[in-house]
Amino acid sequence: MPIPPRPSARAVVTGASSGIGTALARELARRGHSVILVARRGEILEELASELQSSHGVEAEVRAVDLSDPAATRTLCDELRDREISVLCNNAGIATFGPVADLDPHYERAQVRLNADAVHDLTLAVLPQMVQRGSGGILMVGSAAGNMPIPNNATYAATKAFVNTFSESLRGELKGTGVNITLLAPGPVRTQTPAPEDQSIVDKMVPDFLWHSSDKVAAMSLDALSRNKMRIVPGTLSKAMSVAGGYSPRAIVAPIVGRFYSRLGDAE
Repeated sequence: MPIPPRPSARAVVTGASSGIGTALARELARRGHSVILVARRGEILEELASELQSSHGVEAEVRAVDLSDPAATRTLCDELRDREISVLCNNAGIATFGPVADLDPHYERAQVRLNADAVHDLTLAVLPQMVQRGSGGILMVGSAAGNMPIPNNATYAATKAFVNTFSESLRGELKGTGVNITLLAPGPVRTQTPAPEDQSIVDKMVPDFLWHSSDKVAAMSLDALSRNKMRIVPGTLSKAMSVAGGYSPRAIVAPIVGRFYSRLGDAE
């Protein structure tokens, strides 16, 4: 069922300061949704809010929140619980590369809090009101990485496995409620092709034809959410990873994928 914009309602986008999050915010505003923009970098969110208000005539609120901080997340959840939230885009996330034993344990724990705990908390905050109204939508940004074990990307893969499974499990509970839920499992996504001197190790290792446009992914994702499609997997690489994760023996796939990710860890 489509999710029409309403003046009293807000669409929430986490991780709205860059990448898919910024693209989702722009696409929601283009479709007439007023938004609440959530990310750590408040100054970037303020610029985006001004852009959306002037370009599309919608309301755009800024919440400069670090969702890896449980107290800050709890404050945001308390607010959203009392607001009319029509759409929640659980997009914020971070990743690390390399053996877990060699990584900063504080950052690894922050990654779990951001990628999994905050997704769970925000969903619990807004879902009851959506069910009560009989309308609403939640877009979960998981990953093809959540479909398989990935040595040297272990924490990220595990948190995205949680998001993937949580999303698809909720669909069974929400059938017939009028609440849509869609899982986005993207591969490499970027807004534009960087100049050679600005390329990251990921840019250098992943061929250009495997990258997907953030704007295109955002539009595809919101279209899928309006149709209550279970999962959207844009891009050749993400589709291949999904197939490999679902049908290939893990004892074979994990070492192959792990070697690729170990190179990313070495580069960092």
